[in-house]
Amino acid sequence: MPEQPARVAPPAPEPLMLEHRVLKSLLGAWALAACAPEETAAVEEHLGECGACADEALRLRNAVGLLQRPESLDLDPGLRTRVLESCLKRRPPRIPVPDWAAAYDAETARLDALLQDFGDTEWHAPVRLRWYEADEAATRRTTVAGVIAHLLAVDGLVAAALGLPDPLDGLAPERATPSARTEAFWRGTPYPPTRSVRAPWRAQTHDLVRTVSFTGSRAGRMPVSYGGYELPLHDAMLDRAFECWVHGEDIAEAVDYPYEPPTGRHLHGMVDLAARMLPAVLEARRQAGQEVSTERRLVAAGAPGRSLRLEIEGSGGGEWLIPLDSPAAKGSAEHEVAHIALDGSEFCRLAAGHVPPREAAAGQVGDKAAIRDVLLAAASMSRI
Repeated sequence: MPEQPARVAPPAPEPLMLEHRVLKSLLGAWALAACAPEETAAVEEHLGECGACADEALRLRNAVGLLQRPESLDLDPGLRTRVLESCLKRRPPRIPVPDWAAAYDAETARLDALLQDFGDTEWHAPVRLRWYEADEAATRRTTVAGVIAHLLAVDGLVAAALGLPDPLDGLAPERATPSARTEAFWRGTPYPPTRSVRAPWRAQTHDLVRTVSFTGSRAGRMPVSYGGYELPLHDAMLDRAFECWVHGEDIAEAVDYPYEPPTGRHLHGMVDLAARMLPAVLEARRQAGQEVSTERRLVAAGAPGRSLRLEIEGSGGGEWLIPLDSPAAKGSAEHEVAHIALDGSEFCRLAAGHVPPREAAAGQVGDKAAIRDVLLAAASMSRI
């Protein structure tokens, strides 16, 4: 085999002979590493001979270091939520939204912002809905699109009360429960829900907020039928805001995306609604034989009776005295028999059926049976 000739390295380029003013003008490009190799060699040779240019080169190199950011250029996932919340706070609408509808307005906007960039894959991502039924955890599988269809169907209860079009339009009985309306809507569509459900849901949320804003605060006491019971409109709007947030978390979990709880003011309203509903729920469970406490006393309407102190910590916090003997009784600190403490978001997740009652309370003091009754009653308020 013939011997290969040895490779000869190319000769080094001749150094550039540049004037001082030219070399000085190249200092900025040198600091940015933007010079050609020959120019770089010429500048660096000059810096060893010229103190003034060496000082200037050092200042320029330090300045370039300040311009370079080591952080990732990816956008913070929570940026959209913060911008949206800031806009809602800083730009008052021409027609003010009633305070009791502000949480619904904010939560529907937050959820719509999450949905905005979803592709077909995300819209068909599986979602597990959770709630409590007969004191047992229940689940139902659907998709992201199915969750939005559920919100559209149940928000239709409020739409119908306000005289707006009902998205079910005869698919369910007139006084159907939220669960029955959802099942009827899912069955009544020829195909599983797709991303097309977003437009009618968002249009309905806008219509609801616009209508209650034009109607004003006087409409807040208007009854909204939930099938087996009624809520005044101002509580129904809080209830729908609560459901929107909870299912927003369900969707965000399904697509592995961060989703923050509501603002403290809105979270406080949701906790307050659940706390006000607890005495009636306890009474209904008592009538159904689901209560375990044996200490019930007959108390006249408006009179103080045995009470449980519900302490909510963190954002949206506060304290509520829950009457245990009758929904007509008055909560009383003097007759307090139990005390439970929970984080605001955790209490709402308990009321949504997302947290087992036995794991919910961070602190429990007093009558164990009364505590168990209240925690189970809170979980029993959940539904599909």
